[in-house]
Amino acid sequence: MSGLSELLPRRANENVRAALADTRVVVINGARQTGKSTLARLIMEGFPGAELRYLDEAAVRSAAQADPALFVRHDGLLVLDEVQRVPELLLAIKHAVDVEPRPGRFLLTGSARLLALRDIPDLLPGRLETIELWPLSQGEIDRTAECFVDALFEHGAEQMVAQTVTHSVLHREDYLERALRGGYPEAVRRTDLGRRARFFESYVSDLISRDVRQVAEIERPADMRRLLNLISASMATLSVPAAFANRLRLPASTVKRYLDLLELLYVVRRIPAWSTNLTTRAVATPKLTVVDTGLAGHLAGMTLKRAKHPTAPVGPIMENFVLGELARQLSWADYPVRLYHYRDRDQNEVDAILERSSGEVVAVEVKAAETVRSEDFRAIRHLARRLGDQLLAGIVLYAGRQALPFGERLYALPISVLWTTSL
Repeated sequence: MSGLSELLPRRANENVRAALADTRVVVINGARQTGKSTLARLIMEGFPGAELRYLDEAAVRSAAQADPALFVRHDGLLVLDEVQRVPELLLAIKHAVDVEPRPGRFLLTGSARLLALRDIPDLLPGRLETIELWPLSQGEIDRTAECFVDALFEHGAEQMVAQTVTHSVLHREDYLERALRGGYPEAVRRTDLGRRARFFESYVSDLISRDVRQVAEIERPADMRRLLNLISASMATLSVPAAFANRLRLPASTVKRYLDLLELLYVVRRIPAWSTNLTTRAVATPKLTVVDTGLAGHLAGMTLKRAKHPTAPVGPIMENFVLGELARQLSWADYPVRLYHYRDRDQNEVDAILERSSGEVVAVEVKAAETVRSEDFRAIRHLARRLGDQLLAGIVLYAGRQALPFGERLYALPISVLWTTSL
């Protein structure tokens, strides 16, 4: 298991082990090719007598469907890979853990959001903990601590900048290379760009021909591919099914259904709109991002050579990249923080809003340029006037190298602070 296992997120490993210590059923959910099965095998090493069963194998699946109660009978840890293939197993698991409620009985993996699947009858309320496994973050790839969000909310922008932010050694081209590499472990391993492109192409083909068909029947798989291509070409835009439907000449209901499926399978993510009673003109439409920017870049035909051209439209790629890094980091932040975007009817737009349950807000704007101007803070200043002290900081993340102050609680920071900031 060398290679992929070396790239697995350390925090996910720790979280799964901790969950098994006090929870009867643990689910590792996430996109295909993020290392769920490899992680499950690594976890098994700490549980003598553990057994792994692959439900994507026809014979194993037939046995599970024939007698679910017998199939889940096991004295130690039972690992069931791709459990969404046989949803009727969950009732048998529920009965088993009710009869013998010891922790660490079942470890389940799935390439779909199990809680959203309509044909799964009873999802073990109070008996189950879910760990989501996303494509690798930059800190996981570089093996660095990633505490940007925690540092902001813990110390405030001024102290965080003074204590942790140094000049970045990365340039615009370096960020583009990272974004187009993506975070799937196999793509990270493939340094040859042609081989990486073949991985992405195979990924999409398997996704539509296999994964989608496991959870839903679709009439024309080619239409889903066209939709995914269109989303990738306009990543980090508002999620308006009717607009996609018009461009693809498909019914809006079909596009909405396909978007739901792609989110169910961890291919796209909808970031909700943010508003308060202080921002009554806010637009309520969510923003649509692609979970892995490398995959999105491949589908959009954005090669590294093309992206390096000064006129290349790389702003959406960089925004999608940063939003993905923030979303991953929130999954292990010390305190719950939610990710939103903001746009109002006066065309004020902030790419990311981070909000703590206490009501404190950090506004983040993303720029693909290596320089930053005062005008880049226009929308953040608009929010600051309405929120007052509720706005903890306004940050413009850009492809330059210096941390620069632009007013009280306003900073331009290199994008690399996302994975180089420590507490």
